[in-house]
Amino acid sequence: MRLDKFLKVSRLIKRRTVANEACDNARVSVNGRPAKASYDVKVGDVLQIQFGARAVTVEVLQVSENVRKDDAVGMYRELLPDAAK
Repeated sequence: MRLDKFLKVSRLIKRRTVANEACDNARVSVNGRPAKASYDVKVGDVLQIQFGARAVTVEVLQVSENVRKDDAVGMYRELLPDAAK
């Protein structure tokens, strides 16, 4: 699944266009490297997303095309800032 679509389906970012812009502006990194929106997300990848001054680091647990709102949180696990290093 594309990175921008994963961010939208998992509800880490509300809209796919916003996710795409975040990738274009190097605010999203995968496994420590800036990633393009077309990056193929795999289980076990560690994503870091910059939201202004705040950064969120998550590990991908599941990749699924269609997920209900209640189940979207199960697609990733939030990591503590020092656990991602």
